[in-house]
Amino acid sequence: MALPKIPLSCSPKVNQVLECPLVDAVATNLLAPVKTEQQILENSMLEDDPNANCAVAEPQEAVTGPRWGPQHRGAQELANLYSRGKRIQECICVAICLTLMVVNLVFILFHIKMERLSIILAAAFFGIVTADFCSGFVHWAADSWGSVELPIIGKNFLRPFREHHIDPTSITRHDFIETNGDNFMVTIPFLSRMVWDFLVLSEDEVQRKFAWNSYVFLLAIFVAMTNQIHKWSHTYFGLPTWVVFLQEHHVILPRRHHRIHHVAPHETYFCITTGWLNWPLEKLRFWSGLEILIEALTGYKPRADDLKWAGKRK
Repeated sequence: MALPKIPLSCSPKVNQVLECPLVDAVATNLLAPVKTEQQILENSMLEDDPNANCAVAEPQEAVTGPRWGPQHRGAQELANLYSRGKRIQECICVAICLTLMVVNLVFILFHIKMERLSIILAAAFFGIVTADFCSGFVHWAADSWGSVELPIIGKNFLRPFREHHIDPTSITRHDFIETNGDNFMVTIPFLSRMVWDFLVLSEDEVQRKFAWNSYVFLLAIFVAMTNQIHKWSHTYFGLPTWVVFLQEHHVILPRRHHRIHHVAPHETYFCITTGWLNWPLEKLRFWSGLEILIEALTGYKPRADDLKWAGKRK
């Protein structure tokens, strides 16, 4: 059913949604008009109003159930699939990852030379960019392909992506472990290899690999923090001032910028560390090109499982 059109200045609540920093407004509306303001209002959940499901009332909502949010039947079913075993895995991964981060940081500080500071800064920049791309690739793959019914990866790793689209604010109700457990897990092999290098290599060999290990370490930190940054992009109340500052200056993923991804059917702006790569990848039609190729080769349509869960409204 087509949704009714409304003027963009119809209420203070809608006006508040449309407010954003100048830089983000330019990036959203001039450089990359991926979604119009009307599409954002009609086809995404109004996250900054805890009592609202959408900025536009849907006449059939009382009959069909809410389109998004914690009262959505599909979201409730997916949330109930979070298991004790998954929780244990996340706790172990967070503990191991944090330990490895501290150990590697000690080794880096012990071996660092001030004349290599420029290398560290370059490694930090490329680590951020790589983490942003990796976040986009994993996000795109998990959003677009596979099913919650798949053995092992379905309930453990794809389930949160399905839940997040139909209840975007669910991530704000997750604690540190549930939010970050999987991202911390991904970094463990790389951080472990770094510890091994520091332990077994000679000083000359450590210095030869120092730039690479600095890049890997900073990449691991950004990857580990990606879902925390993602959580902040959905948090409209009570954020620390420094987080809001970083968002407004697009050092990390801004709330307004990420909302473009949450316009159904969630087919763009997948990068969620900084979001820096979203505009160029969209202009290159990177994700849509991959989807066309995969569908041509396999016959599978992207986001079929995602749409199935979104349809379980009542």
